[in-house]
Amino acid sequence: MRAGLEPAVTGARAASVTVLDARSLRRHDGPSEDFIDRLTGRLFLAPRRRGKFLWIPLDEDRLNTPEALVVHLGMSGQVLLRGAGTDDALTRIRIDLENPVAGLLRLNFVDQRIFGSMSIDRLVPASDFTDDTVPSQVAHIARDPLDPRFDDSRFLARLAAKNTTIKRALLDQTLVSGIGNIYADESLWAARVHYDQPTASMSRQRARLLLREVRMVLTRALAEGGTSFDSQYLNVNGQSGYFSHSLNAYGQQGKPCPRCGRLIVREQFMNRGSHFCVHCQRVR
Repeated sequence: MRAGLEPAVTGARAASVTVLDARSLRRHDGPSEDFIDRLTGRLFLAPRRRGKFLWIPLDEDRLNTPEALVVHLGMSGQVLLRGAGTDDALTRIRIDLENPVAGLLRLNFVDQRIFGSMSIDRLVPASDFTDDTVPSQVAHIARDPLDPRFDDSRFLARLAAKNTTIKRALLDQTLVSGIGNIYADESLWAARVHYDQPTASMSRQRARLLLREVRMVLTRALAEGGTSFDSQYLNVNGQSGYFSHSLNAYGQQGKPCPRCGRLIVREQFMNRGSHFCVHCQRVR
């Protein structure tokens, strides 16, 4: 979504803002009128993202306050990039943009379940000793492994200090972001690590291998547009991702492991499932 939005919104200005359902402002500190007033006329800078949050920094307002338009997709949220005057069903917030090159564009925030949101939030210093800024809502979320400023040594040290199991660690967004249940299973399969392996028992070499596989899985998934299992998971042009066709472990229970031919199994894990090969991925 970030990559799709970048050329359209960077340098564009919000010509008009329409809030069709105020429930989609659940994370905004103020009523609809405040959101509209503070966003209308503002210049959009290059979008950024961390975990399930995406934010578009805004030019400074009359109070010289660093702010950003923050998007959280929740369970079913979508940000769809459309031509001028084009609406979508279940649009909750509509932003008309003036792009200096492309002309008039429209951003529709579509959300079936209304668990997602848009908001305007202040930018605060990042907590990892860099000069970056992030929205205050995002300050507790760690960088993801594809972030150029992701600190491998810091991550490995914090991982080794945790008293937990490896998949729980991968899903802990205070440690690392961007790795959901699907990509955790795929990365653990690629690194031949069992999801219930205690982090304290993992060697630094194996932890480095796992981190490398995480990066490879995320890179491939981004190249294929993500993993779409239904019509709620779309890019900004309304297209599905195709990484679901490349899955080796997640959702493959009962099928042979692509590596050894034994069965992939699914076990209950944190109100969801873990998918792994009983032969390739053993607790060591």
